[in-house]
Amino acid sequence: MRVVLAEDGVLLREGLAGLLDRFGFTVVASVGDAPQLLRAAAEHSPDLVVTDIRMPPTFTDDGLRAAVRLRRDDPGLAVVALSQYVQHGYAAELLDSGGGVGVGYLLKDRVVDVEDFVAALRRVVAGGTVIDPQVVRRLLNRQSSPIARLSQREREVLALVAEGHSNAAIARTLVLSEASIGKHIGNILAKLDLTPTDDTNRRVLAVLTYLRERFPELS
Repeated sequence: MRVVLAEDGVLLREGLAGLLDRFGFTVVASVGDAPQLLRAAAEHSPDLVVTDIRMPPTFTDDGLRAAVRLRRDDPGLAVVALSQYVQHGYAAELLDSGGGVGVGYLLKDRVVDVEDFVAALRRVVAGGTVIDPQVVRRLLNRQSSPIARLSQREREVLALVAEGHSNAAIARTLVLSEASIGKHIGNILAKLDLTPTDDTNRRVLAVLTYLRERFPELS
C-alpha cells in the first residue's frame, strides 16, 4: 500500500515512516506541511494518506482541512487523521466525506499498541471507518451546541463577525460577494433561533453565542 505521510515533527514523521515500512507499507512521500501534502497526494496518487492536524503554515487545522479537500476531490482516497486533539470544525466534515467510509480519526496519545494501529490503517484502506471513542464522544457533545447547526462556511463568517469585521470586509477576506455574506449571516441568525425583535441586536447575540462556545471560561 502506497502512503503519503504528513507530520511537521521531524522525529515523529521519521518514526512513523520507519514503522509503516516495517509493516509492509510503502511511504511514497513524507512531508511536513499542508501545501506539500496536497502536492504529494496529487503527484503520487496514494492508497492512503496519514496526516497530522496541526501543521504549517498556520499551525491550526491545516492538515485536517487538506484532508477534507483531498476527500472532496477523491472520495475513494483512504485518509487517517492522527492528532493530539479533536478539531471540531472540520472533524465531522472529514468523517462524513466519501459516504463515511475509508476514513479514520485517531488520537496520538491513545495509540498504545503498534499492531492495533497498523490494523486500523489497513481497515481504513479496505473501506472501513476507524474513530477513537473519545472523538465520537466529543463530537456528540458538540452537537448539543447551537453553533453545531452552522455549516463550516457559516462558522467562518461568524468568527469574522466576532472579530468586528463589516460585511464588506468579510466578503473581501473570504473572496465572496457582500450579498453572499448577507445571506450567510441571515442563515446564521435563523439557525441560532435569533428572531427579529425591536429591542435586541441579533448580530451581537450571535457573537455572544459564538464566544461562549469558543471560550467557555468567559461564561
